[in-house]
Amino acid sequence: MIVLSEIYRALAHLFDNIFTILYFLLIVRVILSWFTVNPYNEIVQIIYKITDVILAPFRKLPLQVGFMDFSPIVAFLALWFIRDLVVGILLRLSM
Repeated sequence: MIVLSEIYRALAHLFDNIFTILYFLLIVRVILSWFTVNPYNEIVQIIYKITDVILAPFRKLPLQVGFMDFSPIVAFLALWFIRDLVVGILLRLSM
């Protein structure tokens, strides 16, 4: 039983780190949208590919007001909710 508890705790830590990386990538994506960047840069393409998966469902919603796109904010909040849910469940299972 102790081994299973440690596995759940390790999974909670892993998912927490993954969501932290996704938060960071979303913030970088927003900052990149403020500047003119080379879309053929490999790092920029990787960031766009990862964050497009997260932002695509929210871009279908009417979240754009003028030139402001609020889909990254809603995506960030949704990721936060999902992280709290998943990590919370895993931590409770580890007890």
